[in-house]
Amino acid sequence: MLKQFLSKLPRKSSKTESIGSPRHGSMSPRNGLQRTTSCNVGSGRPNAPRRMSSTVFPASVVAGIEPLLAFKDVPSSERMHLFISKLSLCCVVFDFNDPSKNTTEKDLKRLTLIELVDFVASGPPRFTEPAIMAMCKMCANNLFRVFRPNYRSKSSGSENDDDEPMFDPAWSHLQIVYDLLLKFVTSISLEAKVAKKYINHSFILRLLDLFDSEDPRERECLKTILHRIYGKFMVHRPFIRRNISNIFYRFVFEIERHNGIAELLEIFGSVISGFALPLKEEHKIFLWRALIPLHKTKSLEVYFQQLSYCVTLFIEKEPKLAS
Repeated sequence: MLKQFLSKLPRKSSKTESIGSPRHGSMSPRNGLQRTTSCNVGSGRPNAPRRMSSTVFPASVVAGIEPLLAFKDVPSSERMHLFISKLSLCCVVFDFNDPSKNTTEKDLKRLTLIELVDFVASGPPRFTEPAIMAMCKMCANNLFRVFRPNYRSKSSGSENDDDEPMFDPAWSHLQIVYDLLLKFVTSISLEAKVAKKYINHSFILRLLDLFDSEDPRERECLKTILHRIYGKFMVHRPFIRRNISNIFYRFVFEIERHNGIAELLEIFGSVISGFALPLKEEHKIFLWRALIPLHKTKSLEVYFQQLSYCVTLFIEKEPKLAS
């Protein structure tokens, strides 16, 4: 089973491949990955990890190091390559609707994700551009998905707000991927001026789409991550504000159904508290065109507390707005 799992690793790709598109295929033996048959790689492995030339095998796909090796078992100079190799392994996505399917592979991926979280949290050297690209691609493959229509049939924007929320069966993996992304974004080893090429407008838009998840655990993770992205990537701040506003507009005037309005308002509460005085006209327009109309929806009670907090912050900053 493990060999079958490793055979699902992506093929060599071109530099122009989209981060958000998952790939399928098998890995040719000539790519130099050393195969193992168990998670315990402490025995029976070569004395030193093999490194493939980036001209033959792009580091953004796999660094040429067996992905099941532990970080402590390779020289420090090779750990970033191993980081990329493990990320590539975790690009494979499994079906969790059948708990009995691919259990060995699922557990291997979960353990690898935990390793990646520990590595990022340990304060590694500066993340290279191939490492950032590999990280964003892995997150895109695992997180970015379209929710089924019946998945959102009973959302916070409907009148059936007492129904139990739906929990994603893949949460055992999703939770670790979110934790990894959060630690990655907040790491001092990540330079915003380099990462903005990959944590870009497209990446942020797809994160915003996920706020319509029916799983409240996922929305809570997204809220924290987007807030951290807003804080670290100043260049993206106007874009984030504008697109959250667009979600509010569409919610009020078109669909009146969205699961993440409360969480998005919580993010905006922090954003508003940081507005400098005097308030810019752009910010006042947001109050009148986005926040005030939110009082008109049938599901106001779901997010009333967060909405009131945002409006109060505006009035505290500029009292004449109350008139």
